[in-house]
Amino acid sequence: MKIPFGQYLDLLAAPIRSHRGLFGLLAVLVLSSTALQVVNPQIVRTFVDGVARGDEGEKLLYAALAFLGIALLQQAVAVSASYAGQNLAWRIVNALRIELNRHCLRLAMRFHNEHTPGELIERIDGDVGQLADFFAHVGVGTSSTLLLLLGVLVALYLEDWRLGIAFSLFAAASLLALNRVRGIAVPHHKARRQAEADLFGFLEEQLAGTEEIRSNGAVDFVLRQLYPLQYTIMRHNRKASLMDRAIGLVTSALLVSGNVMAVVAGYTLYTNGTVTIGTVYLIIYYYNLIAWPIHELSWAFESMQTVGASVERLIELRQTQSALEDGPGAAIPAGPLLLTFDHVSFAYVTEEPVLKDLSFQLGPGRVLGLLGRTGSGKTTLARLVFRLRGPGELGGHRRSPAQAKNCAPACGHGHPGRTTLSGQRARQPDVL
Repeated sequence: MKIPFGQYLDLLAAPIRSHRGLFGLLAVLVLSSTALQVVNPQIVRTFVDGVARGDEGEKLLYAALAFLGIALLQQAVAVSASYAGQNLAWRIVNALRIELNRHCLRLAMRFHNEHTPGELIERIDGDVGQLADFFAHVGVGTSSTLLLLLGVLVALYLEDWRLGIAFSLFAAASLLALNRVRGIAVPHHKARRQAEADLFGFLEEQLAGTEEIRSNGAVDFVLRQLYPLQYTIMRHNRKASLMDRAIGLVTSALLVSGNVMAVVAGYTLYTNGTVTIGTVYLIIYYYNLIAWPIHELSWAFESMQTVGASVERLIELRQTQSALEDGPGAAIPAGPLLLTFDHVSFAYVTEEPVLKDLSFQLGPGRVLGLLGRTGSGKTTLARLVFRLRGPGELGGHRRSPAQAKNCAPACGHGHPGRTTLSGQRARQPDVL
C-alpha cells in the first residue's frame, strides 16, 4: 500500500508548528545550498571556454578561485543545514514521543491488557526513532534535492529551451516511475515491525518471569517459543528486501538512459555549432546534478518502505480511543464527597460478571474496608472508583449510551458513582 505524504505531515504538524523558527532557518540554509550548487557550474563553463579561446592566465585564475570559494561556502552551508535538520528532527520526534506517551497513559486498562509494555515501547521509541531518521536524513535531503532539480531545470531552459524540455520530460518520467514502485514493500515492512514488537513483548514478559521460568524448569519451553518469533521477523524482512531491490533496478535503468541522453544532446549541439565546449561540460555537469536528486529520491522511496510501516502503526496508535468516555465535567465542592454505587454491574468477559447489581453509599470522610476471597471483585471495585475501568465497558470498545442502557447486567452496564479521596480518617471503618 502507499502512504499519502499528507499522513507524514499530519503526524508531525503540531511539533513542527512549535519549532517554526528553527524550521525557517533550515529552509534558508537548504535554499542557499541549492542556489550555490546551481551557480558554481556556470563558473566552470566560463573557465573551460576561456581555456578554449586562449584567455590570459589571470582571468582563468580568478575563475578558479571563485569556483573554489563558492564550493567551500556551499559545503559549509550544507553542513549547517545537516546539523539544523538533525536538531530539528530530534526536537520534533521527542515532542511526538511525549504526545504518544500521554495518549497511552489515558487509554483504558483494557488496551494495556491487550498490548504488552514491550510492544508499546517498540512503538513509542522504535517507530518514532525510525521517523526521526527519516525526517533528518530523508525529509530534509528530499526537499533539498527537489529544489536542486527545479533549479537545474530552470538553468537548462535558460541555456536552450530544447535542453529544458528534454530533461524536464526525463525528470518527470523518472519521478513517475519511482512513484509507481514506492509502496510495494510497505506491507512487508509493517509486518516486520509488528513481528519485532511481538518479539519485544515476549522478551519483556519472559524476563519479568525469570524466577518462575527457572524454578519450573521451563527454560527450554520458552526458547522453543522464541524461535518462531525470530523466524517470522526473518521471513518478512526477506520479502521486504526483495521488494526494495525493485526500486534499485528502476533507478539504475533511469540513470543509464539519462546519461546517454546527456552525451548525445551535448555532442549534437556542439557539432552543429549551437553551443561551446564549455556548455557541453555544463550539460553533462547539470545532468549529474539531476541524476543525484533522482538517486537520492530512489533511496528516499526505499526508506519510505520502512518508515511508511512505522507511520501507519503510529497513526493507528494515535487514533485508538479509550473505552472510557469522559463527561462534560462539573465543579467539585471543597472537602470530602459522597461516593455512591447505584446498581453497578461489571464483567471482564461476557456472561461472567465480577460485580452484579452492586449498590452502596460511602459517606464523606468514611473508610471502607473490602474483605472477600480471590476473584470476588475487590480490585475491580477499586478500579471502577479510580476510573481505570468504567461501567458500560466491554472488550475495551466504546459503547453508546443506548447500548449501555439496554445490555444485560453481565455486560458491564451500570451507573457511575461519584468518587474522591478525602484524606480524613473515619473513627469506625465500614466493612463490605
